[in-house]
Amino acid sequence: MSDVKLVAVFAENKPGQVAHFTQILANANINIRWVTVASTGPFGVMKFLVSEPVLAYEALKHDGYVAKLVDALAVEVPDKPGGLHAVAECLAQYNLNLDNASGFIANNRAVMVLEVADVPLASNLLRRKGYKVLAQEELPVF
Repeated sequence: MSDVKLVAVFAENKPGQVAHFTQILANANINIRWVTVASTGPFGVMKFLVSEPVLAYEALKHDGYVAKLVDALAVEVPDKPGGLHAVAECLAQYNLNLDNASGFIANNRAVMVLEVADVPLASNLLRRKGYKVLAQEELPVF
């Protein structure tokens, strides 16, 4: 199965927090490929798509943070209007909820990072529809 691991870390929402986490990852020689931050008031969750998710998880835990590895999909989509819609429609046809989604473009490749409850099912469905579902080592480097 082609899936990727995100590293999620729960943290206080305060100045310098992102710099602190990125320093931990840099010190562990981990390349950050994508990041998202979601906060609600004084706390939030940062999610990282990195070159070495297990090492990133261990580095953050070692520094005392609440971290978790999250299964997700990285899917190449056409970089044109309707690219995300086609993926969302495919998942909806099989009653799969898109819990979280974000994307980026690297080296002329559009990649959507998707979190769904059933990663193996979503991966199989998308591959059958002709989408390239990327493994961790296939992620484009900026």
